Amino acid sequence: MSLSRPSFGLGLRRPHYADFLEHRIAVDFLEVISENFMVDGGQPRRILRDIRARYPVALHGVSMSIGSADGLDGAYLARLRALVDEVDPLFVSDHLSWSRIEGFNSHDLLPLPYTDETLDLITPNVDRAQSALGRTMLIENPSTYMDVPASDMAEWEFLDALCARTGCGLLLDVNNVFVSATNRGFDPIAYLDGLPHARVRQIHLAGHSQGAELLVDTHDQPVPSSVWDLYAHVLPKLGPVATMIERDDDIPPLAVLLEELDCARRIAGSRLAEAA
Repeated sequence: MSLSRPSFGLGLRRPHYADFLEHRIAVDFLEVISENFMVDGGQPRRILRDIRARYPVALHGVSMSIGSADGLDGAYLARLRALVDEVDPLFVSDHLSWSRIEGFNSHDLLPLPYTDETLDLITPNVDRAQSALGRTMLIENPSTYMDVPASDMAEWEFLDALCARTGCGLLLDVNNVFVSATNRGFDPIAYLDGLPHARVRQIHLAGHSQGAELLVDTHDQPVPSSVWDLYAHVLPKLGPVATMIERDDDIPPLAVLLEELDCARRIAGSRLAEAA
């Protein structure tokens, strides 16, 4: 889905269910983790139906394993399609990664080599997912912690080629760009400038933590100035996009996240006005 104007949302997390259900909160949309609601009925689906009656919803997955050499799980796609049909989401997204092989699921987002061979492997997976779901998918750039030695193209070049082959869109996680650039020693500005900007439909903003040697994409901190700066840089290059604050651990009161979302609105308003 293409937007006619910028929009701003939050990730729906359990501590804030009551806030969103009992009050009209000033967000344009909410994003949910798809797998948390891929069940047959019950309390999770009832809550999601009530949320959807009040707000537009985006579905964000973590287990499709779009890079799996085994192909995609048909039962998973069927459950996700049922959720898509019920929710009619703004977007359906998942990560440029793999997590499943020969029936084993690592429950982690593992890196891929960026090669033509990998592109040939992933293209039919994305095509199959989009066909099964009846809509365009958004693919998110992952946070990475090492270079895969076999890679012969940059991640942004790989994403550009994948979009060209499959027609998919992009979910640009700006924090992931900063984390990966810091850990692997590439220029985050070159990354952002090299992306196919017309394919970006949604943006994630989040925080990270310093590990012993590497930055870790923990989503348990406020959005830092380094990520805000990259967000301000890339916005004028994009069309109207949906920006979301992502917080998955050490979750603060909703008012704190709404303050961060207001910061995103201010930056977007200023940068887009400058570019007009």
